[in-house]
Amino acid sequence: MKAQVKEVSSTQKELTVEIDAQTVKAAYNKVSQKYAKAANVPGFRKGFAPLDVVRMRFKEEIRNEVLQEIVPNAVTAAIEENDLHPLTEPHLHLENPDTVKLNGTEAVSIHVHVEVMPEIPTPEYKGLELTRRVRPVEDSQLEDLLANRLNEQAALIPVEDRPSQEGDTVIVDLEGTFEGEPDAEPIIANDIEIPIGDETIEKSFSENLVGLSEDEEKIFTVAYEANFSSPQLAGKTVNYKAKVKSVGTMETPEMNDEWAQSLDEGYESLEDLRKKMRKDLQKFAEEDADARLRNNAIAKFIEKHPFEIPNVLIDSQAKNLLNNFAQDMAQRGVDLNTVQKEFIEMAYSQMRTQAERDVRGAMLLEKVADLENVEVSDAEVEEEIQKMANYYRVTPDEVRNSLINQQGGTDNVKNNLRTRKAIEALVSHAKVTEGEWVDESVGQIADSQSEEAAAPEEKVEKKPAKKKAKSDDEAEAKPKKSAAKKSDDKENKKKAAKEE
Repeated sequence: MKAQVKEVSSTQKELTVEIDAQTVKAAYNKVSQKYAKAANVPGFRKGFAPLDVVRMRFKEEIRNEVLQEIVPNAVTAAIEENDLHPLTEPHLHLENPDTVKLNGTEAVSIHVHVEVMPEIPTPEYKGLELTRRVRPVEDSQLEDLLANRLNEQAALIPVEDRPSQEGDTVIVDLEGTFEGEPDAEPIIANDIEIPIGDETIEKSFSENLVGLSEDEEKIFTVAYEANFSSPQLAGKTVNYKAKVKSVGTMETPEMNDEWAQSLDEGYESLEDLRKKMRKDLQKFAEEDADARLRNNAIAKFIEKHPFEIPNVLIDSQAKNLLNNFAQDMAQRGVDLNTVQKEFIEMAYSQMRTQAERDVRGAMLLEKVADLENVEVSDAEVEEEIQKMANYYRVTPDEVRNSLINQQGGTDNVKNNLRTRKAIEALVSHAKVTEGEWVDESVGQIADSQSEEAAAPEEKVEKKPAKKKAKSDDEAEAKPKKSAAKKSDDKENKKKAAKEE
């Protein structure tokens, strides 16, 4: 066997493997004899047909089996001999496939195409010039947050001396059936708070729930527009039966010292609440600035080191991104089977661009980790598992069991910690200056990237609980609940009639 390597690119190699005639002949005779012993040929007893007749009758079968006999071993030996490490199965084709003889009268040449990891140059990761920008906390931002806290304390006060009217909030049990779809699962929603006339509520609900009293029922029909926000309801007509359980008005407490003290979070006065809220918002702004600094460092680092990435790695990451996209759409109620093919193709094309960037960043950061002699101890892995358990409100054992079901298991946690340390090293060696805040949304600074665009993010282990997974930066950057607490429960109930 002879083998020559041709470098097509830094990630593509072509091997020309020549299998000598003697090896081909030995395989040809071996396979022919096997067929001769088992062949049923008309006019001859089983196993007694002349060899030439067998070879003629089973020409294609013998040819294919000869190839199976000689090619895999030759290709494996050639790859090992040339110290190649294919990332996926080699792609093979015969030279002159239509005319090549496999009877041992001539050598057989095979072309083998393999994709390999490129030689990554030692990266220049020290001295990146970065600007850290902190968004200032504005008074309006603080007042909006205060208003949200105040609205969370609003109470529903029952109204007993009159029927419902616009501005009231009714609590109803809803039952809906789809018109023209007798087999469709009905809509059942109990104890739904519907603020009559609220802009978040489907207009038909407000119109039909005016003038009702407690325990009164109303039957009405809602024809949803084709572009309605909920795919399950878009273009459908639903016959509803609503039973009013109570009618009330929402009363919001006065924003004063007494209200601040009533929150039972240790505030002595409204001014004390404002100070602690501002402190939390400032902390959030600082953490957000640090997150954007890390992302900008990664972005500049990647741009500084262009090199070819194996297609197989790009395709794999792009498929991961597409799967995540599909899961996200499914959670939003969108069936991708109903989405136009062109849209999916466009999304995948964009994901390939992001995937290439993700893979390049991961490879470069791994190199940085090697240069910085980054190590992750078992104790650090356990500490991270405990953090995950706290975040998802489960036990550490539940996190471990969840990781066992994933490819990579706890090694994924160790790899993520290693990547995180590499990013920290990248930033620690950078030349960082503090800059004035400029709104990135209007594109006034070219060196800033949004957190979503600045990959590669560390892979977040699959959640062991129902709570939606978030990146480390998101989890760490949220304001503390003590002063900047938010709750979506009331808002979700308000929208129920619109988003069933």
